[in-house]
Amino acid sequence: MRKLKVNGASFDLDVDESTPLLWVIREQLGLTGTKYSCGISLCGACTVHIDGKPVRACAMPLSAVAQDSEVTTIEGLSEQGDHPVQLAWAELDIPQCGYCQPGMIMAVAGLLDENPDASDEEIDRKITNICRCGTFQRVRKGIHLAKTKQA
Repeated sequence: MRKLKVNGASFDLDVDESTPLLWVIREQLGLTGTKYSCGISLCGACTVHIDGKPVRACAMPLSAVAQDSEVTTIEGLSEQGDHPVQLAWAELDIPQCGYCQPGMIMAVAGLLDENPDASDEEIDRKITNICRCGTFQRVRKGIHLAKTKQA
């Protein structure tokens, strides 16, 4: 048995420690907001937070997550969907297809937690998630809007 804390709740899991965190989240816990796309930690669709830091869950084995760590998925980012990044995304209608957006939102939330006044250069350096629809200019505009909504 392995304990894992996700979105504030503790879970006892009977799962192989080599299982990627993404599959534990989706298959064991039923939290399907975190998406699978590339499977090699490249695209960022699977981004979650571990202890407040964005990580890509598809290539991270469960064994790499400390038992006292807190994992936050898109479902746990905000109970009411009112995180500043979520509000900015809704206001500007950022997503096109939306598939990559949970990971994008988690990456941006992590960036703004680390640096609430991130410059365009830092955004380029830190937000490396891939959007096949090409909404990158809207994402950048949304990041700047989210900065104004920070509490």
